[in-house]
Amino acid sequence: MSQVRPEYPRPQFVREDWINLNGEWNFAFDDQQVGLTEKWHQNFPEDRTIVVPFAYQTENSGIHDAAFHDVVWYQRDFTISEEWAGKNIRLNFGAVDYRAWVYINGEMVTFHEGGHTPFSVDITPSIQVGENDVVVRVEDPSADETIPRGKQYWHEQPASIFYTRTTGIWQTVWLEAVAQESIDSIRWTPQVDRGDIELETEVAGDVEGLELHVKISFNGKTILSETSQLFTSYVKKSYNIRNRFTDRSNIHHGGWYWTPENPNLFDAELTLVKDGQAVDKVESYFGMRKVSIDNGTFQLNNQPYYQKLVLDQGYFPEGLLTAPTDESLKKDILLAKEMGFNGARKHQKVEDPRYLYWADKLGFLVWGEMANAAEYSEDAVQRITAEWTEAVKRDYSHPSLVAWVPLNESWGISRVAHDKQQQHHSLGMYYLTKSLDTTRPVMSNEGWEHTISDICGVHNYRPAEELAEYFKDIESATMMTAADRPVYADGFSYQGEPIMVTEYGGIAYDVGEEGWGYSSVSSSEALVEEYRKQTEALLQSPVLQGFCYTQLTDVEQEINGLLSYDRKPKCELALIKKINDQR
Repeated sequence: MSQVRPEYPRPQFVREDWINLNGEWNFAFDDQQVGLTEKWHQNFPEDRTIVVPFAYQTENSGIHDAAFHDVVWYQRDFTISEEWAGKNIRLNFGAVDYRAWVYINGEMVTFHEGGHTPFSVDITPSIQVGENDVVVRVEDPSADETIPRGKQYWHEQPASIFYTRTTGIWQTVWLEAVAQESIDSIRWTPQVDRGDIELETEVAGDVEGLELHVKISFNGKTILSETSQLFTSYVKKSYNIRNRFTDRSNIHHGGWYWTPENPNLFDAELTLVKDGQAVDKVESYFGMRKVSIDNGTFQLNNQPYYQKLVLDQGYFPEGLLTAPTDESLKKDILLAKEMGFNGARKHQKVEDPRYLYWADKLGFLVWGEMANAAEYSEDAVQRITAEWTEAVKRDYSHPSLVAWVPLNESWGISRVAHDKQQQHHSLGMYYLTKSLDTTRPVMSNEGWEHTISDICGVHNYRPAEELAEYFKDIESATMMTAADRPVYADGFSYQGEPIMVTEYGGIAYDVGEEGWGYSSVSSSEALVEEYRKQTEALLQSPVLQGFCYTQLTDVEQEINGLLSYDRKPKCELALIKKINDQR
């Protein structure tokens, strides 16, 4: 059976003993919703096949059908070898949109709701050495606007700012074998001012007699090796990194910090030892970097840092939300850096962890954003809260991730400017995020109608001369957006936080595809010139501390990317870089 996307899917928590289940699965639409009564989890129908992890709507899935099919089923066989006998076998899903029921050998083993976050289940009691069977039933209510879906449209054909939907499995599925005693989670928190790295880890199983060995390396050289006896399943340790360097100049000149310009990473290896034998080993990494706001200034490692971001939807013509290859994720970052951007705002998508891995490795700031619902309801509140909590927990340790955006442009809170209940939800998402992560700034409602936000993000798609006027001083920058939306909701106001234009531009240039943008030009040269005028208006503003240009690539009917949908440059990228490099 062929495999696609063969790389390890969880780059900060790597185990050696795993089986990739990507590739060809049996697949069936269940438009009449008869699968449960006919027990498809025990007798799967002969219908068609699909290439996992691509949704049926995509070309790479082998199906390429954009019609509504709200219930779909998957099935494949897998083999458990004798070498895995006696171990705990975990089945992992990177992401399944939206609700998933998982069956092993005809028996239901888990349920998960949330289309963008991972889940796993111990399937040991349900399997046997030799051949086994996994079935996944998925519900994705296409027209339900209270489900967090981001840019996925609730009509069959994409239009305006919304795109083709993604239903079902869209990230890697894999098996791993672990011992009865195993490392369950890892969380890294850099304390740059102290020169420490904090490690939090949880251990499954009986910890009596267990030891945890931690080895940390930098540039291939071991700088720390320590063994601790375990007494509880939760371990929190702090290791000093700064004093491990013998080259003191490296310390004083910040040669061990993580920045986009110098993305230094430390490799880590955690090993559980019992009776002198290793029972579990996990490879990880971290970066020493600090994000802070000091006297209204955004700072990276205690130095003012101007963010030059590009809006990135994370869609691909042949895979939609799923990148066709790992190299595709890397290429998007390299192309953005080639244009002089130092980061991206991942828009309305909880991105694949492999993207964050490449951002960590290559040096690229990332704003992590939740996919929002379109309409408000109490159910929508519960859904987004649960899924966002999972997303923050999953991505906490990535040094590239420097800001959280749980809500965008009043999506799902359309009356937040005046409605107290929706303002409470905005505040709730802000404080929930802060309760999960104290190390990064959080936006309450990116773009306009903020309640409380650590950064004042403003969206403005006006021409260059109007941009200059909007952002000539703090008062004009924090009053109204160009979309006639107040920057702050009723009862809230600017409190001295950094101001950024977090969407602007959107200049359409047609390179063979019909579509739209917020303005348009008719040549490559005109695209560069209009980009120059708008961006320089922001660079010259005395109050702005960064920008985010819309956008990196075209997506379906949107042709306002600096790159086409298939990642071909629309202009000479060095010219964009020259403009961005002015600051």
